[in-house]
Amino acid sequence: MDTSICPDGMDAAALDVEQLLALRTQELQNALNSARALSDQAPCGLLTFDAAQRCVHVNRTLTNWLGRTEPPQFMHELVAPAWQDALTEHVESLCQSGHGDPVELEMLRPDGRAFRVRMASTPVFDAEGHFLHGSAVVTLPGDNASTDTPPATADSLLLSITDRIPARLAYYDKNLICRFANQAHAARYGKTPAEMVGSPLSQVVRPEILPDILPRVAQALSGQTQTFEAERLGADGLRNYFEIHYIPDFQNGTVEGIFIELHDITERRRTEEFVLHANQDLEQRVRERSAELFASEQRYRLMVDAIQDYCIYFVDENGGITEWTESAQRMHGHTRSQIMGRSYDVLLAGDNAGEDEVDPGQVLRLAKAHGQWETRGWRLREDGSRFWAHTVLTALRNESGELQGLSSITRDMTAAKSLEDVMNDLNRELEKRVAERTQQLVAANKDLDVFSHMVSHDLRAPLRHIASFVSLLQEQMGESGDTLALQYQNSIAKAAKRMSLMIEGLLEYARLGRVTITAQPVPMAPLLHGVMAHLKQENPDRRIEWVVENDLPVVRGDAMLLAQALGNLLDNAVKYTRPRDVARIEVGWKVNPVGGRTFFIADNGVGFDLEKAHNLFVMFQRQHHSMDFEGTGTGLALSQRIIERHGGRIWSETAPGEGCTFYFTLPFDGANPEMAFPESSLAELPA
Repeated sequence: MDTSICPDGMDAAALDVEQLLALRTQELQNALNSARALSDQAPCGLLTFDAAQRCVHVNRTLTNWLGRTEPPQFMHELVAPAWQDALTEHVESLCQSGHGDPVELEMLRPDGRAFRVRMASTPVFDAEGHFLHGSAVVTLPGDNASTDTPPATADSLLLSITDRIPARLAYYDKNLICRFANQAHAARYGKTPAEMVGSPLSQVVRPEILPDILPRVAQALSGQTQTFEAERLGADGLRNYFEIHYIPDFQNGTVEGIFIELHDITERRRTEEFVLHANQDLEQRVRERSAELFASEQRYRLMVDAIQDYCIYFVDENGGITEWTESAQRMHGHTRSQIMGRSYDVLLAGDNAGEDEVDPGQVLRLAKAHGQWETRGWRLREDGSRFWAHTVLTALRNESGELQGLSSITRDMTAAKSLEDVMNDLNRELEKRVAERTQQLVAANKDLDVFSHMVSHDLRAPLRHIASFVSLLQEQMGESGDTLALQYQNSIAKAAKRMSLMIEGLLEYARLGRVTITAQPVPMAPLLHGVMAHLKQENPDRRIEWVVENDLPVVRGDAMLLAQALGNLLDNAVKYTRPRDVARIEVGWKVNPVGGRTFFIADNGVGFDLEKAHNLFVMFQRQHHSMDFEGTGTGLALSQRIIERHGGRIWSETAPGEGCTFYFTLPFDGANPEMAFPESSLAELPA
């Protein structure tokens, strides 16, 4: 079996079978050598021959009688010419009837001397009744004085020979009474050969076996040689297998008994069964592996042939097409007969200028050198039309690194190319619009800068004059002036101051839109405590209960701007809790499920109606009258702008008379809290 196609693990199994066969062969060879040694030491001549009268084996005794150094090849070389017909008749009788009467012959020595022998032969047939070989015992008559072999009786000689043979031999007459048994046959039944003689077959064989063998015995007694294999239970309880021959004993044309010959084939059968099972297992594995390979090949072919936007084909190291799939035919239009053997460069368009496509030979060299190479460019169909493609050439090497060819995977990217061209046009148009919009924004920023400059200078100057003249007028009139006039003067002064503060807030709001955020780790705890310290100094007579969580995290942002946002929110909480005897302001945080951290500032102040506060974070919008609570309405708008510049958002939950809670989110920073700014420096931040 060709183990190169066997699945994994099959070589080891085949190796075990080969080793076992080698071991069994060696054992059989050893047994054969032992039998031949016994044969060579036999006092008679032993000869094994086939139907063509070729000498299969001649023992040393007969070779010495013949005066030869090497055994003869054919039996007719052994006998004198006058006796060759008798020899041929004897062999043909064995082949046809399975019986041949003993025959006396004259054998020749190389020096021409003849000597008389008596040859008795026994045939061996296979399971189908075909003649395999004959075994002959050659003895010397007692009156032959031309040999140096001492005389011996035929019975003692035969007994000596048969007791040395490992096969089990016996002879039963036509009444099925044992007349002869060799040592091996008698030992099978725990007897000696002498004890076997005179025993009926029915007493020797176990009763359960008789129904199987009696029909065959009857056939042998009728003159038909029986050869079969049988399973027998040994004395050790193990099952053994035998090749059995029942050979009729013809005397004067009448069957007078049967020769029984049993050969133990247990080891052979076990080896055959082991080899059979091993072969069946190997065949099953081969079938399973073959089925897997067939299924895998089918899946591969179905995949290769069914893909739509891709095609696969194979080329040799010189670029010649060696395999053309249906997907390649579908994409390029060429049939298999049209394209096989041609160079793949016939599929490339010649106008790839400006792309990353290089000449086909260079592509092959790069793919073989790097293992894989990708190119883009126009490809040709059989009708001359083009399509834009992305091609990957991959070098295919075996386990030894030898190049087996290259695979080409081509994808039709025409639609993507068109979309890319459209996107490029759109991007160019967008870039143009962005540039125009940028110019507009630059102009708007210049206008805003001019406006800011105008507000900070042109509007502030009249306000300063108004405030100065009102102050001078108040000093001139003193407290003895008209009460109504003094009231008007105070209103003008407050309005001028309020307008100045509003201008400051407007400028600050505009500045926050352009200021650059310097992001860095900012610890919230010291930042918050610095803002609280300013508020405590500004409100020394207030009773405020501050509740601050002690594990405020570190965020990422601009410390100065965050301090300003916290100051506005905490200042609102202090302002709108003024009606309470004991104000309570709580600051805490929690993890934001969508990222970052969420902080809250809650107070027990007057609150407001959230449903009416649609413009809560709009500049100059207030939820309470300025006569009740001072302020310009810029704090929340500035806080919102700072929080949004940090990527967060701010919102409120409140109700009239139930306090107010502001929530805002900030990005989290995992920096070490030791990077925090010292509280002394944070104390100087503006509130």
